Amino acid sequence: MKTYQVNENGYYGEFGGAYIPEILHRCVEELRNAYLKVMDSEDFKQEFAALLRDYVGRPSPLYLARRLSDKYGCKIYLKREDLNHTGAHKINNAIGQVLIARRMGKKRIIAETGAGQHGVATATVCALMDMECVVYMGKTDVERQHVNVERMKMLGARVEAVTSGNMTLKDATNEAIRDWCCHPADTYYVIGSTVGPHPYPDMVARLQSVISEEIKKQLTEQEGRDYPDYLMACVGGGSNAAGTIYHYLDDERVKIVLAEAGGKGIDTLMSAATIQLGRLGIIHGARTLVMQDEDGQITEPYSISAGLDYPGIGPMHANLARQHRATVLAINDDEAVRAAYELTRLEGIIPALESAHALGALEKMNFRPTDVVVLTVSGRGDKDIETYLANNPY
Repeated sequence: MKTYQVNENGYYGEFGGAYIPEILHRCVEELRNAYLKVMDSEDFKQEFAALLRDYVGRPSPLYLARRLSDKYGCKIYLKREDLNHTGAHKINNAIGQVLIARRMGKKRIIAETGAGQHGVATATVCALMDMECVVYMGKTDVERQHVNVERMKMLGARVEAVTSGNMTLKDATNEAIRDWCCHPADTYYVIGSTVGPHPYPDMVARLQSVISEEIKKQLTEQEGRDYPDYLMACVGGGSNAAGTIYHYLDDERVKIVLAEAGGKGIDTLMSAATIQLGRLGIIHGARTLVMQDEDGQITEPYSISAGLDYPGIGPMHANLARQHRATVLAINDDEAVRAAYELTRLEGIIPALESAHALGALEKMNFRPTDVVVLTVSGRGDKDIETYLANNPY
């Protein structure tokens, strides 16, 4: 049987690894040597579980969306990560990593953010645990996610607007890495997705795996079996998708469908569909699929969603696509917005623009009436209301 887990050197098949400047070697090696020991310790497990339960509000509901199910002719359950404290799945990872940082003796936390949800989650946990917090965010994203910026400031974080490149997630990550290079001893970098050098992709996937752990228990209660026929999630860097599929990776009964940002279309120059358009390359310390030109220069991605416009993808997901374990569909801006309005009108749930891409994949599927589908709503749509109103399809 194939396995899709990371190997001891941090590779998923040909993707992954740690390609880092020498100045960061000690930091990354220190984390690699510490993270599994910390995560396997009883005191970490107990503190992490207690905070997920009492602070985040987990388990998040697995909701049978009856009207959506009727429309697509199957049984669709929504994994409601939008109901977590701070409004997205990002808080699961932020709590876990700050707990690890504390146990490693770090005093200062830095993070990057695109849509702002990871930034808000990290700032929230730093407020809770009395840690200094600096969040790097592209100036373009600062402008389109203004409310999240103010939330981070209110929580006591310093938000640094990045003005290089096209001033979005890639550029915010670049600046966060520069900061880390300048303060390697006391600083811990909380990466928000399954990207970056090993051990980050594996660590983030493990911290988010609480999502699929809960799905197994909740399906057993509601369906009498612990697996669905389909798992669906949006993918940019890939943290909510990794959490959704983690405990099902080696279960071939479960089909995995991931939705990436098609932007204006994969045949245009305005897309963030890395699986469709990327080639093997290195970005932010990992060997993965990267959107690049003939000279290997990284090209600027585009998506209506601030959380999906990343020119790379987590190495786990690059490998799943390469091994044909996951089907990855490119969902365009207009399809995502239409799907968001559909969920809002049918179920009274306003999803984040990122999650709307997973919903947009439903119409591209051919389900049987007996199929059980679990789709992760990775976040709520409050932050995207202005974008929705400007692109109202009705």
